[in-house]
Amino acid sequence: MKWIIVILIILNAGWMFTDGLRALVIGDYLTPTNGEFAGQLGPWASVLRSTGIEPRSTVVKSIFVLYGVAALTATVAFATDQPWGGSALIVISVLGLWYLPFGTAANILAIILLSLIRR
Repeated sequence: MKWIIVILIILNAGWMFTDGLRALVIGDYLTPTNGEFAGQLGPWASVLRSTGIEPRSTVVKSIFVLYGVAALTATVAFATDQPWGGSALIVISVLGLWYLPFGTAANILAIILLSLIRR
């Protein structure tokens, strides 16, 4: 179970870090280039807009990068059995629930698995 958690968080946090860094450097996130959803962000953008936060703002791009770094750091701590690693991953997973759809699913699964490991 431990390695499933690690893979889930690395996939999600790695993507958020990479996409956020790309958006800061190039100016925008990676989006579909053609088709019905060309140029559109995922469902997570609607969540942010509903709270009055602009998904393409520099603040949000920076949050992507910082979240990615924090999540990857917590994942390394968890994988190397640091005493604070599991607790940090639970906090990180809760903080990442807004990132629909993959982040939400990955983080819910990670929280469930972390809860099972802690028992």
